[in-house]
Amino acid sequence: MKNTYCLLALCLSASAGAAELPDWQASEHRNDAHIGQVWDTAAQQWRSADQLVQSLAGSAHVLVGEKHDNPDHHQLQLWLLQQLQLVRPQGALVMEMLQPGQQVFVNRLQGQPLPDSPSLQKQLAWQDGWEWSFYGPLVRWGLQVPERLLAANLGREQMMLRYRQPPPVSARYSAAARQQLEQTILNSHCGKLDSAQVAPMLAIQQGRDEQMARALAEAPTPALLLAGAYHARKDLGVPLHWQSSWGQAPKVVLLQEAGGAVLPGAQQADFVWLTPALPEQDYCANWGQD
Repeated sequence: MKNTYCLLALCLSASAGAAELPDWQASEHRNDAHIGQVWDTAAQQWRSADQLVQSLAGSAHVLVGEKHDNPDHHQLQLWLLQQLQLVRPQGALVMEMLQPGQQVFVNRLQGQPLPDSPSLQKQLAWQDGWEWSFYGPLVRWGLQVPERLLAANLGREQMMLRYRQPPPVSARYSAAARQQLEQTILNSHCGKLDSAQVAPMLAIQQGRDEQMARALAEAPTPALLLAGAYHARKDLGVPLHWQSSWGQAPKVVLLQEAGGAVLPGAQQADFVWLTPALPEQDYCANWGQD
């Protein structure tokens, strides 16, 4: 089957021109020479987005990491899904943004005519924390095109259980990975988190990554998982918890804003897709305010 995917990708690339990327929405660093291009971490070369499609077409499992509030990341995710669908039918779209309790609602809507956005959000019990204008088009695609749209996250009760009774930290984490995750948890709570809460929060992070890995592995293939960048990283997230019995590890694509940190290397991702950036924000400025 993998060889079939690869042959189809070659045929597509020979018979069709490059597909145009969506117009950029974020305002910063649009003039970067590599905007819209993809850094191949193994080859140490810049590739086109169409070459990324060809590289992923033979993969049974793909993981795409995003910055949740960058609209360009979501537009590129949809573009990627559409282009892969032209190469071979997509088995499943798997989303961090959906919890297990929502799966029954998803199943009722799978392959059915869909209502307007307010009705669809209500029928899915969509959570307000995930901006619908970003994720709505992806959800609609997942309900209408592939075989399945699948929840990847833990439910609230599962998270609370891990918070109250944290299991042992996985031996899959290196000391450096554990330290980085703990520091990220502290930073994401603007330094307001009591040190005693770090271990329970890490337990939740670990549980979410384990659940996402399992959801991707069990999904009809080819399957693609959408998740936050830290969940997607090979050295910190879902790929660490991938079991050898599930087959080849997923290919990891990180969507990254230009003008920021050094590009991830092969230990973090297989491909890094560069996008414009949002204006810098102090996410802690309004901490604790309603």
